Amino acid sequence: MSTADIVAAAVLFGPAALGGAAYAWTLRGAASDSAAVRQVLAEYDGTRPAEHEDGGTPPPEREPAPDIAPAPTARLATVIPFPDRRAA
Repeated sequence: MSTADIVAAAVLFGPAALGGAAYAWTLRGAASDSAAVRQVLAEYDGTRPAEHEDGGTPPPEREPAPDIAPAPTARLATVIPFPDRRAA
């Protein structure tokens, strides 16, 4: 192996090795974040009242949607006739 081969290998594989290490570090952090999120969701799920289940409270009556006036239509630009042939 020549020096040029070693330098080329370092240039090509060095950033990949550093990027792989950084990616592995973020995966480890994401796993701990996911565990914390799952714990909070489990605690919230235990305190949430049962709704829309058998024996649960029915949904409240909804008020009717308001009458919305239609938006005014936009006026289009006047179309001018385009000449069939170009004047020389």
